[in-house]
Amino acid sequence: MSLSNKIDFAIIISVNNANPNGDPLNGNRPRTNYDGYGEMSDVCIKRKLRNRLLDSGEKILVQSNDYRIDEYESIQGRYSSVISQKQQKMNSTDQVKIACSTWFDVRAFGQVLAFKKAEKETKKESESITESESETKKESEKGLSISIRGPVSIQSAFSVETVDISTLQITKSLNNMIKDNGTRAKDTMGEKHRVDRGVYVTYGSINRQLAEKTGFNDNDAKILKTAMRKLFDNDESSARPAGSMEVLKVIWWTHGGCVLSSAKVHRSLNVNPDGTYSLDALEGIEVEELESL
Repeated sequence: MSLSNKIDFAIIISVNNANPNGDPLNGNRPRTNYDGYGEMSDVCIKRKLRNRLLDSGEKILVQSNDYRIDEYESIQGRYSSVISQKQQKMNSTDQVKIACSTWFDVRAFGQVLAFKKAEKETKKESESITESESETKKESEKGLSISIRGPVSIQSAFSVETVDISTLQITKSLNNMIKDNGTRAKDTMGEKHRVDRGVYVTYGSINRQLAEKTGFNDNDAKILKTAMRKLFDNDESSARPAGSMEVLKVIWWTHGGCVLSSAKVHRSLNVNPDGTYSLDALEGIEVEELESL
């Protein structure tokens, strides 16, 4: 089974007194562009999707340290647990097939697999080969470098209108240590930032040709669509209190016999600052308007 049709999608997101995506280079203030529109990076959105896919039982290669469900602390460790040393000597095409069939996020978003060979292993091999063999040894045998293009592409989300950012002065308690003189460290002042209110929209597409190469199929598309509707489940934090961020709608366009450009399809969605929207009719395109779960 493969992906039957090209798919485009959009996610409309509401934000109320939350930090959708902090910028670590700017004091963790909510990201904005130069015109004052709020932004959520595509990496941030894919991170949340991976977490929701993990919640639903899918195998995910790229897991964050604070949302891990296995004992592996690195992508290389997780990859090596599935791809044995014998399999790592296969050509890259065979390894791509194994990686795509094993991990949902690899066959959906793609992945760059670039691992160095362990230092001890490299030293041992160098001692066991002759000088002439060493000169003819291919560079690809010293490690792993594979690039996989995934069919699912997601854009950064931008707010429909400019956003207002509030900065709160807070007290940070750092007195968990006792000084040499027996006293505790004093509390310090800090800042916390939030977007008062905003509606964000992100767009994406699923490419049929790339889906054939990674094995992404219709069932995978359904699983991804469900994950989008649950984007902020189990995503609560101090910066994003429970209920402060919500998926208002997932718009899912399925192309028929006539395949239109993604830009034209995305332009057919017109989102208002209050989260309401309208859709222009497109011939040959089936549209689903889905609520959050």
